[in-house]
Amino acid sequence: MRILTLFLAVGSLALVGSGCKQLKSRDQINQGVTAFKGAQYPEAVEHFKQAVDLDPGFVTARLYLATAYMQQYIPGAESPENTQMAKAAMDQFNTVLETDPKNSVAIASIASLYLNEKKLDEAEQWYEKLAAVDPKNKDAYYSLGFIAWSKWYPALGTERAKLGMKPEDPGPIKDKKVKAELKEQYGAIIDSGLKNLDKSLEIDPEYDDAMAYENLLIRERADLADSKAQYDQETQVADGWVQKVLATKKLKEEKKAAKSQGGGITTEPAK
Repeated sequence: MRILTLFLAVGSLALVGSGCKQLKSRDQINQGVTAFKGAQYPEAVEHFKQAVDLDPGFVTARLYLATAYMQQYIPGAESPENTQMAKAAMDQFNTVLETDPKNSVAIASIASLYLNEKKLDEAEQWYEKLAAVDPKNKDAYYSLGFIAWSKWYPALGTERAKLGMKPEDPGPIKDKKVKAELKEQYGAIIDSGLKNLDKSLEIDPEYDDAMAYENLLIRERADLADSKAQYDQETQVADGWVQKVLATKKLKEEKKAAKSQGGGITTEPAK
């Protein structure tokens, strides 16, 4: 939703100062935006398609069309219509990138579509592209951390289950062969995920979602520890991240409450 909000704001600015030749295209854009804001997405698509037909080189019109398709895609829904909606959005975003290879909205949207389709390798590649063109994009690094966790956690759960370990059973994993195989396959993925989460927190020290996945990756990495002492040390670090999450959420709530109350002069209570 943040991408959509930013996109609409940027697009509105792009409509200012258009020449007479593109007025019909801009009129279709305006009608499409009205339909989009009213959640009339199929109608918005038709207006944006006409805008693109009238002015094929107008990147904003194509971005709007792609976003209107994307808004109709339902993550997790398996149907030919839903798959086609994702493909239609992808095609339009890719067409934007043919003209503007560093368009961060198009790159972020493609990455998001792949992630929602659970195509983790493809999503990872596109979030890496996003980080390259927009190094201050905290969501790009957070998403890379989330993808690392999404690859690693199911594998860990499967191996623990095979060994007869319940989810609540403490580690580390006792089977040395299993532990070595997990380290070899996922050690670099975990480390990369943590580095990306660190980058996200460098950009926004109050990014509590990134903190939460720092906790998860470190806590689950503890299962690969060589000793109980190392396992306890890792889980202690993870516990520290839990406390940071709670403290940050509390701070945000306090800031939100203070902002809603406003400032200014208040009367003193009667004595």
